[in-house]
Amino acid sequence: PGAMSQAVAKEIPQEQGEGGSRRSSWGLLVTAGVGGTLVALYAVATPFVTPALRKVCLPFVPATAAQIQNVLKMLENRSGSLVDIGSGDGRIVIAAAKKGFQAVGYELNPWLVWYSRYRAWRDGVHQNTKFYISDLWKVSFSHYTNVVVFGVPQMMPQLEKKLEDELECNARIIACRFPFPRWIPDHTAGEGIDTVWAYDLKRSRGCETKSLEITPETES
Repeated sequence: PGAMSQAVAKEIPQEQGEGGSRRSSWGLLVTAGVGGTLVALYAVATPFVTPALRKVCLPFVPATAAQIQNVLKMLENRSGSLVDIGSGDGRIVIAAAKKGFQAVGYELNPWLVWYSRYRAWRDGVHQNTKFYISDLWKVSFSHYTNVVVFGVPQMMPQLEKKLEDELECNARIIACRFPFPRWIPDHTAGEGIDTVWAYDLKRSRGCETKSLEITPETES
């Protein structure tokens, strides 16, 4: 009996040791899996979170169907190039391209830019669209005649000044969700969150008045 007891006593710790080793292995696998998931989530979420850490936050909020229609209404009888500042998933750019515009989108989030390019290819307008990963404050919009903006109140005063300095008199700026603080809109469409405001720089700058001025010729 004494020998049997000693044998049993030796076997029990060995079995417990093997079970503990298996539990340890499972623990490592679970830890690695959770860690990998967190890294993947970080990689996906970082481009969305980073803009929120900037001085002026421009979060991604998809345009509604009504907003898109209101923007297109403000583009009726317009021509020339178009840019969407903060283009998100590209739906405004794609809708404008389908109406015949050469449309460009600027977006800081690379995931949204890549998705926009895919959507443009899927909808057959990739030849009329371009999407760039860029900070809007580092881009000049001087060569665009139609500008669409999905902004937030904190950025509108600074953006208003930037556009006024860069754009030509024939430019039209269409603001969605939030109007510009100083400009008086020439046209509006929609209501509530779907409201869009259109501003023609030729009026705010007095270009129409200047074009009507006639300098009298002096007789010699």
